[in-house]
Amino acid sequence: MLPDRNGMKRLLASIAIILSICPDITHAQTYDEWIELSFKYLEANRLDSAEIALKNALRSEPDNPVNTFLFNNLGTIQRRQGKNEEALQSYTISLTRYPKNPVFISARASLFSEMGNFRNALLDYNTLLDEEPENEEAFYQRGLLYLDMKDFESSEKDFGKMMELNPQSLYARLGFASLYKIEGLYADAEKTYNYLQDKEPDNPAVYAGRAELFLLTGKGGKALADINQAIRLSREENPYFYIIRSRAKLLLHEKKPAAEDIQKAIELGYDTQEAEELLKHTK
Repeated sequence: MLPDRNGMKRLLASIAIILSICPDITHAQTYDEWIELSFKYLEANRLDSAEIALKNALRSEPDNPVNTFLFNNLGTIQRRQGKNEEALQSYTISLTRYPKNPVFISARASLFSEMGNFRNALLDYNTLLDEEPENEEAFYQRGLLYLDMKDFESSEKDFGKMMELNPQSLYARLGFASLYKIEGLYADAEKTYNYLQDKEPDNPAVYAGRAELFLLTGKGGKALADINQAIRLSREENPYFYIIRSRAKLLLHEKKPAAEDIQKAIELGYDTQEAEELLKHTK
């Protein structure tokens, strides 16, 4: 559940922790300079330094209204480092200050879903769609969430609503492909993925989704080709893609390369317990 009143007080009190003194990474900077420095570190993929720079900006001007957005940025940086609990705290602070901001709601909903907290993810997506009833992305993400919750009827309704809003929606079709896959309608799923590949040849989600389908049908070679393409096309490294690739390699009896991919996924923030279970198959 979302924090009660006492929980919210503790959450707000935790701002003091987030704004605690960080080790200096350069000489004293102004608020704007710390923010600019955080962007530079992000561009260099130095996430730990970007996090420290943002914390120093927040500490230097704790009452600046821009901090609402900085906390959201901080949450995303923490999330990319696998610090999900800290990221959740940062996102929630942003929402206490700007509770109806769609970007903030979507970020926290996605994180809740990633953490397996489906109930709170659903609450956030419901709130988002109350605010923006024609938000296709929100319908898509909620539809995927319903799939995780095994609520196939609600999932189908959300993807169908996307088609009503936009009959050409490729992501609605991607959602239906995932639904077909889970329901065991493999031929329909593959037909949909093939259509999507023709329409969106540079979309990594299409190749990753079809790779999962090929895993289910025991086609390790095709799964490996698709997930390699997904990894090549991705702008950022996705830990789950490496899990898919490890499963493809296991199907092909390539245990050592599979183990390397699992370790890579862990480094990128994938759930350690799940990864270690998969590692057992590489022995």
